[in-house]
Amino acid sequence: MLYIYNCFAGTHSSALAAAYHLDKLPKDREPTKDEILEIDIFNKLTPGDFGRFIYHGKDENGHKVYTVGRGKSTAVIPALHSFISLLQDDGKDIDRIVFSNCSPTVPVAMTFGGLFSRRFGIDFIGVPLLIKGAKQAHRTVIQLVEHTKAIATTTDNHIEILENEKFKVSTIKPDVK
Repeated sequence: MLYIYNCFAGTHSSALAAAYHLDKLPKDREPTKDEILEIDIFNKLTPGDFGRFIYHGKDENGHKVYTVGRGKSTAVIPALHSFISLLQDDGKDIDRIVFSNCSPTVPVAMTFGGLFSRRFGIDFIGVPLLIKGAKQAHRTVIQLVEHTKAIATTTDNHIEILENEKFKVSTIKPDVK
């Protein structure tokens, strides 16, 4: 099975999701600034990397985890689905694939942090906002990853596309402990 986490740039929310999926970030507490910045591609990709699949490792079940930035296009993931389906129809042996959209988990701080840091190159403003956003979103991203794994183990679809609208920042209710 292949897990492919995707978002606009592929360098923030999907990078966090891949890190949580592979247990590279703690799930029992908010990550530290250093832990966030140590994620291999966090805030390091450019628009030239849009559409490039980045391999992050294998999970505890031996499944490969990737990320991809899709840019502004809403057609990238459906086009990939269609292409993979064509290959399967042609008799190619393709692993089960789960595309999981991480964009709904992005808080305002992360949106503006990415804009300042990646678009304008103003890291002294952007990076602190990205860290704040990553910390704000950590529980939601963990929930998205757990949801993605659960769907992957229960679906009969060979290709599953998860839009994850239920993880939209404005609709999430905080965990009460």
